[in-house]
Amino acid sequence: MQIPADSVADYISKIPEERQEVFKKLFDTVNDNLPKGFQEGVSYGMIGWNVPLETYPAGYHCTSGSALPFMGLASQKNFIAFYHMGMYAHPELLDWFVAEYPKHSKRKLDMGKSCVRFKKPEDIPFELIAEVSKKMTVEDWISIYESQLKK
Repeated sequence: MQIPADSVADYISKIPEERQEVFKKLFDTVNDNLPKGFQEGVSYGMIGWNVPLETYPAGYHCTSGSALPFMGLASQKNFIAFYHMGMYAHPELLDWFVAEYPKHSKRKLDMGKSCVRFKKPEDIPFELIAEVSKKMTVEDWISIYESQLKK
């Protein structure tokens, strides 16, 4: 479910009212902990943080002329989704996250390749999201991304 929006504030305003406060807290948690250099915005029907073209002119190989995606948040019909492309591309970070998750949540981890799904807002492990948000710089992400492209 994509939410058409022109800005982060516009996106959040279109989320069901009962979810807005926790979604804003999750947004702030990521935004306040990401290393400098990532650019927030709305793309792919969700809120995202990208490596801007000014920093990485090659951009995203799948969409010519677009910034390199890194993290995202989406309000879906039955859950809030947290996307972290670094966990998808860097097995050590994924292993760390999976090992840490039970220390921060009583719920079973509901995760796809780069997507963590939170069905109940009260179960979002904000401290863990803050920690994982700090773990990869723009330079780290570009290096990992390029190494994956060469495979």
